[in-house]
Amino acid sequence: MSTLHDLQAAARQTLVSVATQPIAQGLSSLQASAQGLSSDEARTRLAQLGPNVVVADARVGLLRQLAQRIVNPLNILLLTLALVSVLTGNVESAVIITLMVVLSISLALVQERRSGRAAEALRAMVHTTATVLRADAGADAQAAGGQEVPMEALVPGDVVRLSVGDLIPADVRLLSARDFFVNESALTGESIPIEKTAEVAAPQTEPLALRNVCFMGTHVASGAATAVVVNTGARAIFGGIAQATAGEHVQTSFQVGINRFIWLMLRFMAVMVPLVFLINGLTKGDWLEALLFACAVAVGLTPEMLPMLVTMNLAKGALTMSRKKVIVKRLDAIQNFGAMDVLCTDKTGTLTQDRIILEKYIDLDGQPSERVLELAYLNSYYQSGLRNMLDVAVLKYVSVHERLHAEGEYQKVDELPFDFQRRRMSVVVARGDERLLICKGAVEEVFSVCRDGIVGCQPVALDDSHLAALQAEAHRLNEDGFRVLAIACRPMTVDSHTMSVADESGLTLLGYVAFLDPPKESAQPALAALKRHGVAVKILTGDNEVVTRKVCREVGLPVERVLLGHEVEALSDIALQEAAGDTQVFAKLSPDQKARVIAALRARGHVVGYMGDGINDGPALKAADVGISVDTAVDIAKESADIILLEKSLLVLDDGVMEGRKVFANLLKYIRMGASSNFGNMFSVLGASAWLPFLPMAPIQVLTNNLLYDLSQSAIPTDRVDPEELREPRRWDMGHIAHFMMWVGPVSSVFDYVVFGLMFYVFQAQTPDQAALFHTGWFVESLLSQTLVIHIIRTGRLPFVRSRASRPLLWTTLAVCGVGLCLPYSPLAPALGLVALPMAYWPCLGLILVSYLGATFAMNTWFRRRFRL
Repeated sequence: MSTLHDLQAAARQTLVSVATQPIAQGLSSLQASAQGLSSDEARTRLAQLGPNVVVADARVGLLRQLAQRIVNPLNILLLTLALVSVLTGNVESAVIITLMVVLSISLALVQERRSGRAAEALRAMVHTTATVLRADAGADAQAAGGQEVPMEALVPGDVVRLSVGDLIPADVRLLSARDFFVNESALTGESIPIEKTAEVAAPQTEPLALRNVCFMGTHVASGAATAVVVNTGARAIFGGIAQATAGEHVQTSFQVGINRFIWLMLRFMAVMVPLVFLINGLTKGDWLEALLFACAVAVGLTPEMLPMLVTMNLAKGALTMSRKKVIVKRLDAIQNFGAMDVLCTDKTGTLTQDRIILEKYIDLDGQPSERVLELAYLNSYYQSGLRNMLDVAVLKYVSVHERLHAEGEYQKVDELPFDFQRRRMSVVVARGDERLLICKGAVEEVFSVCRDGIVGCQPVALDDSHLAALQAEAHRLNEDGFRVLAIACRPMTVDSHTMSVADESGLTLLGYVAFLDPPKESAQPALAALKRHGVAVKILTGDNEVVTRKVCREVGLPVERVLLGHEVEALSDIALQEAAGDTQVFAKLSPDQKARVIAALRARGHVVGYMGDGINDGPALKAADVGISVDTAVDIAKESADIILLEKSLLVLDDGVMEGRKVFANLLKYIRMGASSNFGNMFSVLGASAWLPFLPMAPIQVLTNNLLYDLSQSAIPTDRVDPEELREPRRWDMGHIAHFMMWVGPVSSVFDYVVFGLMFYVFQAQTPDQAALFHTGWFVESLLSQTLVIHIIRTGRLPFVRSRASRPLLWTTLAVCGVGLCLPYSPLAPALGLVALPMAYWPCLGLILVSYLGATFAMNTWFRRRFRL
């Protein structure tokens, strides 16, 4: 930690020094210029200082991964039992236990490294970049305001441009800023955006108090700025915090569920193993043999393959999802993705084509107006903040139709970037001695800063009646599915004052532009598929209610109730929870209101997913159980999301949800199988221990049986899943698992006792001298019944007929059963204490297995119907 402390101390000193110097001196101290570094210099610094990433994302070495796998409660328990076996002279048991640990660790390690490499490749498909000025860039790049480079390639001295929605890519010192507000909640916990300026900071020692400095991990709430990078990677404030807390991870609900199951089995074992030891010690008189048998039983109860199967399931699920254009940034999010029962999303790009088309540009008389189009074009062309789809539509329309070349006549003077409070943005352009402020934004917000309007070519003072008329026209267009923006302007005097929001006053309203975003053809079938799969879709949008209703109606999404942003704001948390359940559309929402709606839905017990790609979606993505974004989203949305879609489509999302459910369904198969099998075996062991004059099975046979059984389960992640298993969201329910264990587990005990009676009374294995025959008979039956029953437990349908296992699982089952049948006749038989079984045993075994599988099928079917699984 001393190295980290020294590194951070030096970095903080540099940051404070640059911030408290004039801009020219600060750039000089970083050996940089306002035009940026050259490409060669940037590459040199990158090689010297390393990539701009925090240490928390560093690759974990093979030895460390191995150590993490070994230092696991299950493996420590097994290795302890192996040591006990060695100390008591039972080396064969120790070898088998160690082999089980090595097998589990090796498979898990291979899968973890494979999934790690796959996850890195998948994350590489999600691009997070920064806009950088390069001193040696071509004219086109300079005209475009810089070039996009990966964030990890930034170095001290790089000059970056920042606008609404951008993540601050490193610790930077501002060179220029316009109405620049930064949300620093990720660093300080303060949710209110902080205004930043480029003015020289007063001398001080606390970097977080510097108003001309922005920090890695925060994001731009409004405005635009240019800044020079001072500290990157671990030298940044956020990077140092990440490195210091690299080992601290909050457990997800998925991890909590896995751990609860493990502790359930360990508690069960803590009761059963001492009982087995005492019963056998008291009844047989050989306490050492009883101890060895109890240790073997403890191994049999330990779900040692669970960590490996979890890793395999998640890795396979992530790779399968990637082939369906769904990128998993965090593997544990797969379970939440599958368990999601409410999806909150904006309508743009999900219900609509995300292909905004400019359809109308009209004056206040309702007539087409070239002047309105010209001003809308200038506003969109000269703004330097986040250029949204409406701006793109204006620029594209003018370019395609070659209607205007106004940008050649004007020069940009200043601007007021868009923010979500004002819901408008303005630019000031100059042509000769003329200066003009052009404002474009939401109808009500633009009208509120207008003094008059042009009606019939004459200026008319605006009053409430004009607002009502304008709102009525906008409402009519909204009902037809149009989005409407108002256009206003006013002349500006030629002076040197810095433009502020106060300048957006006394404007003249000229007209409005109307856009159409057609519904997606795929939206209706996608919504129907999500409904069939138990996922309710709710629309959370900043757009108005009328347009949203129109779009929902066209895609077949029923809307019975709508809540507007101001109504959400007025509701208490409890009232909002009540209202959220039966509300389909939330319109005119602010970013914080979106997050509040999601929190209300979660409080009602829903697993909520949120799909968003805009700058106003960051809080909602973090508030949801699973955040979903797209590769084309703004930086803050991609960084906040757990799942990234390579195509903004509800059909793609539905495919991903189904894969998430398959992963969880296959994992539940192993858990149900292991819980019920272990529970049944304990009834068999306890009863046989109290009744028989010898141990029911030799310790080494218990361990060999468990090893072969574990191998048969290793193919479960490849298994098919029945459609009805995917119909509804599934969550961790330890109550259902415990019930399944108690109802299905004892069925195997009934047939174990049938085998005990067969071996004891029919084949006369009644004395310690004949114990090997008894052991062999139960060993073979136990192994075959445990291995085959997965084909019953894995489905609610008729197995082998209406639901077939995957080929890997089927072949693994047959291979393990074949080994079990051959072992009594193999060269290993003497070492395992097995003997050849009489021919009359085999037809009896076949009848027992068929009866057992039939009884388990009946119990499994009843259980699923009883608990609606």
